[in-house]
Amino acid sequence: MSGDNHRVDDALSVPAPARPARPSTARLLLPPLATLAAVAAAFTYVGLVDPNETGHYPVCPLYGLTGILCFGCGGLRSAHAVAHGDWIAALGDNALATLGYPVFAVLWVVWLVRARKALPVVITLRPVWWWALGGVILTFSVVRNLPFGSSLAP
Repeated sequence: MSGDNHRVDDALSVPAPARPARPSTARLLLPPLATLAAVAAAFTYVGLVDPNETGHYPVCPLYGLTGILCFGCGGLRSAHAVAHGDWIAALGDNALATLGYPVFAVLWVVWLVRARKALPVVITLRPVWWWALGGVILTFSVVRNLPFGSSLAP
């Protein structure tokens, strides 16, 4: 009789859900490596095609229409200088972009390491940090257009 009850219990029991299989390492690393390849290709192109020579790249729409430098103006020249290892010239072309390159590199390494471990990459910043970043970008944009901030102009 106890054998019959055992069979009924087995028939009614629900198997535990299977754990999803861990994606392969190649699949985990594909997004950060594809991003690195795209960034490397962009820096290679900008390194080979000099933005200091006219006619290769379009003019910034804001600068073209108003003569006002946006926070990105000089970014291509900055990338060109970085591609050639001239960080001082890059700072002169666009200090904000030049400071952003190492920040991107650190965040990319964090992404790569976490992807390798199959961990999600979530960067959560409190709103005050987003406002501070916006304030830095806005201040940089305004100051580089003023006479005393001409050293920040490309």
